[in-house]
Amino acid sequence: MMIANEMNRATALMDADDGRSRGLAYERVLRLADLTVAVNPERGLRRELLRWRDLVAALYVDPVPDERAHRTVLRCLLQLSPATAAQIPYILDEDRAC
Repeated sequence: MMIANEMNRATALMDADDGRSRGLAYERVLRLADLTVAVNPERGLRRELLRWRDLVAALYVDPVPDERAHRTVLRCLLQLSPATAAQIPYILDEDRAC
């Protein structure tokens, strides 16, 4: 899932000095989410992606990076598919929840 790749890239940009790069990563995430919603015929997944997109938008406009919120939003994305949910232990700590 390309959206998760961009979210994972943004994980490395949580330092305050990387604000511009992090913002650009979130812009790519938002654009990929929009494109996925536009082409996905499954109504339930579209609805959940749009809800999830709102969480990313909140991260994007927040001037202070919140790594914990970012990881929670990434976890929520990964849980939308059984194949990507299996990757959670490799990407995120086990003790974080959505």
